[in-house]
Amino acid sequence: MRVVFALLALLALSACGLSPMYAGGSNAATAQGIAAVDVPAIEGRGGWLVKNALEARLGVAGQTTPRYRLDVRLDDSLEALGVLNDDTISRERRILRARYQLVELATGSVLLDATAGSDAGIDVVSSEYATIAAEQKALENLALEVADRMATQIALTLRGRAAAGQ
Repeated sequence: MRVVFALLALLALSACGLSPMYAGGSNAATAQGIAAVDVPAIEGRGGWLVKNALEARLGVAGQTTPRYRLDVRLDDSLEALGVLNDDTISRERRILRARYQLVELATGSVLLDATAGSDAGIDVVSSEYATIAAEQKALENLALEVADRMATQIALTLRGRAAAGQ
């Protein structure tokens, strides 16, 4: 019974036009396009974290000759959320937003102009060290999440170009 259900599920998925993002493995046009994205340095500690996360998701830097450049501008901010009666802050919100453009190096045309962002809540405790550590950990987690969103959108853009034969 399970085999029949699995076959029906596969037929249903193929009928609706779904196909794997990286069909064909590392030789697929999408995978080769992703590996050909150059990520220049991004300003600040958050930029360093996002750049490293992007390079891990897009492939090893220098693996192929770059065909695309990813220009990224980050906005990293901390804002007070919870204020107690004595005007001390009890909770903060760290926000990381990225505005990015995927540029084709051969023509200089912008293939993708988008934003990605996320935020995290941080408890402010009596230990300043613990609060700073929590703020830094929040930045690390946000950088990973923003890089994941960017890499997914880049892959979808390059997959669309490959499907269109560009």
